[in-house]
Amino acid sequence: MVDFGKFKVVTFDCYGTLIDWETGIAQRTRPWVEAINRAIPMDLVITSFALHQAKHQQVRPTLLYPEVLFRTWQDIERTFGWAEDRRHAEQFAASVPDWPAFADTIESLEYLSRFYKLAILSNVDNASLAGTIHRQLKVPFELTVTAEDVASYKPGLPHFTRAFELLAAKGIAKDEILHVAQSKHHDIRPGRELGLTSVWVNRRHDRPGSGATLATEAEPDLKVNSLAELVALHKAWPGAEAKRAR
Repeated sequence: MVDFGKFKVVTFDCYGTLIDWETGIAQRTRPWVEAINRAIPMDLVITSFALHQAKHQQVRPTLLYPEVLFRTWQDIERTFGWAEDRRHAEQFAASVPDWPAFADTIESLEYLSRFYKLAILSNVDNASLAGTIHRQLKVPFELTVTAEDVASYKPGLPHFTRAFELLAAKGIAKDEILHVAQSKHHDIRPGRELGLTSVWVNRRHDRPGSGATLATEAEPDLKVNSLAELVALHKAWPGAEAKRAR
């Protein structure tokens, strides 16, 4: 069990953890897919997305995320043998701020913000993340680190090392950071490599496969199926009433 009393900051992956990106991707692209072939399952499109996105992020880590999405959608079209539609690629590239938050996200963030400073480490660009925070999250964060900031995509380590540096400047040590994320590939494995205490939010616990992320084996310090479950564990922690964010 994680000792909630030792932490001053909770850092989050955003898309897949706070934001239901699989639903957002499906909402944007389902009309296009159904117009072409209703028999193609959306889960297959999401899996294709995961593979092609990872390719672009690994080959061109300085590529801004809207361009990653643009190229990823074009790759998906080629994968399924669809005619290229530049308008669809452009709309997909701009869709990030429209992806919805999970139902438990806002209430969970508001609760945790009473006890900890909050931060985001995200594989998107600054404009996309700002749009998400403004439209979907509406909760203040102590800091954010994006792929644009560090010219790298997780599971690379620069997101984490930059966060360590920024938080150290505020007097917060690595062992006072709790990292919460859905993706073992992007977050739990590199977090473990760096000795970061991590919580795996298994958002796909009721579905097979790894969805929009690549499958990776990594052991978190704590596993939950939702942020609401994490909050429930925190509320049951004996020190919850005494601790407040400093």
